Amino acid sequence: MTFPKQIQNLIDAFERLPGVGPKTAERLAFYLLHVPDNELELFSNSLANLKKDIFLCKTCKNISDAEVCDICANDLRDNDIICVVETPLDVFSLEKSGQYKGLYHVLHGVIDPLHNIGPEELYIDDLLKRIENKAQGIGEIILALNPTMEGEATAMYLRSKFKSLKFKSKITRLGVGLPIGGDLQYADETTLNRAMEGRRIYE
Repeated sequence: MTFPKQIQNLIDAFERLPGVGPKTAERLAFYLLHVPDNELELFSNSLANLKKDIFLCKTCKNISDAEVCDICANDLRDNDIICVVETPLDVFSLEKSGQYKGLYHVLHGVIDPLHNIGPEELYIDDLLKRIENKAQGIGEIILALNPTMEGEATAMYLRSKFKSLKFKSKITRLGVGLPIGGDLQYADETTLNRAMEGRRIYE
């Protein structure tokens, strides 16, 4: 017995989402089938409008509802520090910890040759231009990339690029607390605080 086409199409759509298997996709589809029409319409509109009013901040490449995100527009942030992260989710995770008060730069991924992702597919050039334009005013760059093989390879690539720019200020990595292979977005606030406080010079 097969599902009606409309339900099967929805199940297939859910299965394309990361971390959603066939059984979960089926449960989600049948859950939506039984919710009130007004809730389903709200859900549908939220999906339809997801990308309409979302921008990438022209400075840091974080997601925002304006051309410049709230963090970059905040005069109270420490402009001397830039924290480089992989995804916008990492920004939100670090902000929840309440420890970090500097600026960010979001790469939107890491260098991953196995999946054909090179430096050109990331917002690395934008970061380098940002540093070049403000090199004298930056006291520290924190490479807050996940402690995976790809994250480490990306950190090494960035460090070599910084040196070619003759960037002489501190380059640091997050310290103890983050397990090898872990993701920032899944770490609790205490772990992130310890990692930020214990950051080390990256040489």
